[in-house]
Amino acid sequence: MTPTAKILLLGSGELGREFVISAKRLGCHVVACDSYDGAPAMQVADAREVFSMLDGDALRAAIEKHQPDHIVPEVEAIRTEILAEVEAGGFHVVPSARAAQLTMNRDAIRDLAASELGLKTSTFEYATSREELAAAAARIGFPLVVKPVMSSSGKGQSTVGDADGVDAAWDYAAAGMRGDRLRVIAEAFIDFDYEITLLTVRHKDGVSFCPPIGHRQERGDYRESWQPAAMSGAALQSAQDMATKVVDALGGHGIFGVEFFVKGDEVIFSELSPRPHDTGMVTLISQELSEFDLHARAILGLPIPAIVAPDASASAVLLADRDAEDFAITGLADALTPPNAQTAVDARIFGKPVTRPYRRMGVALAKVAGGTTDDARAAAVSAAARLAIAYRG
Repeated sequence: MTPTAKILLLGSGELGREFVISAKRLGCHVVACDSYDGAPAMQVADAREVFSMLDGDALRAAIEKHQPDHIVPEVEAIRTEILAEVEAGGFHVVPSARAAQLTMNRDAIRDLAASELGLKTSTFEYATSREELAAAAARIGFPLVVKPVMSSSGKGQSTVGDADGVDAAWDYAAAGMRGDRLRVIAEAFIDFDYEITLLTVRHKDGVSFCPPIGHRQERGDYRESWQPAAMSGAALQSAQDMATKVVDALGGHGIFGVEFFVKGDEVIFSELSPRPHDTGMVTLISQELSEFDLHARAILGLPIPAIVAPDASASAVLLADRDAEDFAITGLADALTPPNAQTAVDARIFGKPVTRPYRRMGVALAKVAGGTTDDARAAAVSAAARLAIAYRG
């Protein structure tokens, strides 16, 4: 059978794994790439390539070898100048090489949002040394959020309470950065009521939105998410308007995870990812088409139907607490036992070959017919608590 399309997936974590499954259902041939063998998406893909996406020569060689119809980034640390080069040569980068270049770096996407598009953001400055960070902190004030301009899953992010914490924040950001640019963004801490991810699909027929997703973070990384997040009509409209502006400016087709802080009816742009978002894993149970299905459809130029989340749903993660290569995930039967007839529960075990402290190893999912997001959150957290990592040796 001739595949509907050949996809080169750059990054093969748990989000990439679910995307591969969605793409395979639509007849695609997927080559999964990552810096280590046996990554989650590789386990379900047609082929694999093992190399660092920061190695421009290796990245170009993989593209030339496989001649993909679509190049789909799933990680931040990529030699995006190579993507621009191959796009100019006729390859299709999702959603576009420009979008990848801008969004792989917090400074570039923040400059686009704040300076070019006029979106409301926090007060921020950049720093390339601890001395510059200290000066920025003195101007912005405390509390201050510090994070690398290139990182993922909250790595390197911290909140500084006073001037004594600036050096530690710099060291933590430098240790958690991806890529080779030692630069941080320092931004005023925002007094917000809650934060949301607005999954925004740009496709051949326009722009569509998933119902807003609320989430809770620790250490700058997501721990729970729920859908739909309760917000006023005015706030939702403002978020959708801003999301449309930024995805139209970036161009291309696919799903974008657009993050906002919300205070009453006021909405403040935070960040954007041009791909499925970790908080959007709740859509694996909440929506008929998950964020991964929608991403695949948009990339392939297929129709995007109305997107609804009819029941309150939630996700909660399973975290490792140590380094290990020999372990097992236990408790799946208990986790998948629903507490009542109104609640459905599910789980995804990511298949990562090693554990590390705070590494996500799986996620529990729940939805409650006729219930509230609090009900769904409680069910997801309970299911996640029944999962365990049994370390051996």
